[in-house]
Amino acid sequence: MTQKPRTAIIGAGKVGSALAILLKARGYPLAGIASKSFASACRLADLTGAPAFDSPLPLVDSAELVFITTPDREIAPVSAYLAEAGAYHPGQVVAHTSGAHSADELLGARQAGALAVSIHPLQSFADLDTARRNLPGSYFALEGDAAALPLAEQIVSDLGGKSFHIRAQDKPLYHAAACIASNYLVALLHFATGLYEKFGLTRQEAFAALQPLVQGTLNNIAAVGPVQALTGPIARGDIPTLRGHLPALEEAGSQLAHLYRALGQYTVKIALEKGTIDHRQALALAEVLKEEKQYEQPKSDHGLLPAGQTGGTAADNAYRL
Repeated sequence: MTQKPRTAIIGAGKVGSALAILLKARGYPLAGIASKSFASACRLADLTGAPAFDSPLPLVDSAELVFITTPDREIAPVSAYLAEAGAYHPGQVVAHTSGAHSADELLGARQAGALAVSIHPLQSFADLDTARRNLPGSYFALEGDAAALPLAEQIVSDLGGKSFHIRAQDKPLYHAAACIASNYLVALLHFATGLYEKFGLTRQEAFAALQPLVQGTLNNIAAVGPVQALTGPIARGDIPTLRGHLPALEEAGSQLAHLYRALGQYTVKIALEKGTIDHRQALALAEVLKEEKQYEQPKSDHGLLPAGQTGGTAADNAYRL
């Protein structure tokens, strides 16, 4: 497309702000910014030179492309409000950036003659600066009306990204996998650095020590893929080493040992796929990693529950795996 669509941004959080700044830099005329907080809309307006609105209605009415970049739970009610107020019109493309929800979340857009699409960046954003840095080069998952996909592809290309298409029914599995790759990586590093705290390092020191190992592993995965990148005792079929780990982990906390065992059981399958162990070794490893006793609620003295919190409450249950 040579003529960039006049674009409205509804929601001035990290993703919406990064999109507004980057799209403006790539020649998309911004109709304006609206957000639940007018102060947030004004801050983003100052960064982009676009007008800020205390209501999204006039903004959306004048736009050809509408991005709803609110939190996921607010996409449907915001879209329904815009539709009921008559802000949508035929020829518009309405997009959201949720990974978990399909374009169906854009309630009322299609009924008004607009096209609906989801454009999800497969990336994590800790703050606005990282969002602006991380969006270019990221992959984006596109899903929605076929007629809107060419524009969605163009937007991704203009942002310096790459895109692929998925079906609406695949969004939950797609998003779960993204959470595993990103959020659970954070959880695993929290797990590992917490173990290093138990023999005297601070969590910051532990991360500094482990970061080269983590980066080296990511480099190996990029070079040869996750199966061939697997190293360590399970890949070697080294049962004595595993037997040495488990008592130390049980001493550190039953939840930690439970998590180690569960991850180990999955890792056995990868080692078998790699071909560095055979089926007999896989069965022996699985037997070592099997739960030996009923998993118990962790005690607060293991640092997994706030001091004074006891089992049985909803808050406690949030710590169960």
